[in-house]
Amino acid sequence: MSPALEVLMQAEGTSYPGKGVMLEPFVHQVGGHSCVLRFGEQTICKPLIPREHRFYKSLPPEMRKFTPQYKGVVSVSFEEDEEGNLCLLAYPLHTEPGDLENKDPSSDCEPKTKMLKWSNENYSKERARHGRKDDKLVNYNREEQQQQQAEVLYFSLEKSSISPQMKHNPWSLKCHQQQLQRMRENAKHRNQYKFILLENLTWRYKVPCVLDLKMGTRQHGDDATEEKKANQIRKCQQSTSASIGVRLCGMQVYQSDSGQVMFMNKYHGRKLTLAGFKEALFQFFHDGRRLRRELLSPVLRRLRDMKAALEACESYRFYSSSLLIIYDGDPPRSRPRPRGGEEGEDEPSDEEEQSDEDEEGSWCSGPSSSSGAGGSRGSGAPESSSPEVDVRMIDFAHTTCRHYGEDVVHEGQDSGFILGLQNLISIISQLEDHSTD
Repeated sequence: MSPALEVLMQAEGTSYPGKGVMLEPFVHQVGGHSCVLRFGEQTICKPLIPREHRFYKSLPPEMRKFTPQYKGVVSVSFEEDEEGNLCLLAYPLHTEPGDLENKDPSSDCEPKTKMLKWSNENYSKERARHGRKDDKLVNYNREEQQQQQAEVLYFSLEKSSISPQMKHNPWSLKCHQQQLQRMRENAKHRNQYKFILLENLTWRYKVPCVLDLKMGTRQHGDDATEEKKANQIRKCQQSTSASIGVRLCGMQVYQSDSGQVMFMNKYHGRKLTLAGFKEALFQFFHDGRRLRRELLSPVLRRLRDMKAALEACESYRFYSSSLLIIYDGDPPRSRPRPRGGEEGEDEPSDEEEQSDEDEEGSWCSGPSSSSGAGGSRGSGAPESSSPEVDVRMIDFAHTTCRHYGEDVVHEGQDSGFILGLQNLISIISQLEDHSTD
C-alpha cells in the first residue's frame, strides 16, 4: 500500500493494520448501475473496471479538473458479523493493482475482533423471521419492477434533520442491494474485489442537488456484443440521446417550499421528449419557490470550458460516460461558508498536486483548456459571490483512445459527446435568458 493511500485510510477514521474500513451506501448516487459506496466523508469507491482504472491512471493535468480525483485501489470483501449483519469492508491492497486474482483478504489483514455495523433492513428482518444464514435478501426482480413504475418520487425532509446523509434516495439503495446480493451469492467462490477510490463530489454540500446526464449519441463500447450494441442503439433512438446527444439518467433536487426531495430515475429520463428534457432541467434548477438563476452562469462557463477542452482532444471516445451537475439545495443565506473554497468549479483540487508519473502519453493537443472561463486556474481568485456549483465527467468503463493499444483507433473528436455539451449549453442559455424576462 502506498504511503498516500495509508494516510487517506487513516484520515477516514480507521487505523492500520488490523481493521477494515466499513463501506456504507452512498446515498447521493442518482444514476448508473454500478454500486457506489461511501468510504469516508470525502471519498467514495466503486468496483474496479480495468478500462476505467486505466483512464484515471493516465489522466493528464489538462483534464483533471473535469473529473473526480483518483485516490487509489483497495480490496473489498463481503462479510457477516456475529449478529448476521451484512458488511462490506475495504482493506489495503497488498498486491499490485493490476493483479486481479482474488484471494482471501484475511491473509493480508489481522482478524477483526470488532466490526462497525450497518445492515440491510429488509435482510435483518428476514433473518429474524427465519433464523437461517441462507435466507434470501429480497426479491430484486420485483423491486426493479416497482422501481420502474415509481419513476418520480418525493420524500419529505424535516428541517431539523437536513444533512449530507439523506437516507431516502431509492436509486442508491437499489444499486447497493444488488451489489450485496451479487457478492453474497459469490462469497463461497470469490470474496475479494478490487475497488477504486474517487473524490466524493458532494461532500461539501449540505443538501446536494445532483443531475446525472448520459452524454453522447452512442452508448455502446467497441467491445460490446451484438446484443448489447442493439440494445444500446435502441435506447438512444428512443430517447433524446440520438437527437441532441444527452439524456437524463437521474436527478435529486431539494424543494425548499415543501421541504421535499424529488428523485427522478433513468427510466423516466429515457421517456422524455426534447420538451420534457427542457422541463426537467428547469425543475433541477428550481427550488420550489424560484429559479436558482445565480447557478446558471457558472454552469455555462464550466460547460463551455469543458467543450473547448474536448474539441482539442484527438481519438478519445467517452462511450456511456455521464456528466454530473451538483449544487447545494440549502439556501445560501442560511448556510455557513463551506470548507475548502468558494466554488467547486474554480478551486484547484488536490489532484493537481499528484505526480506526473501516472501519466501515459499525451491526452490532448492544441491550446491548454485552462485558458477557458469558469474553471480556469489562471484567472485569479474565484468570485466571492459565486454559488457552490460543480460540473464533472464520470463513468469511463467504455472510454477508449489511441493509447489503448488493443482498441479500435478513432480519428478526431468525440462529436457525439460534444454535440450533447453544445445542446446542453443552448438549453441552459435559453433558461438563463428567460429567467431575466
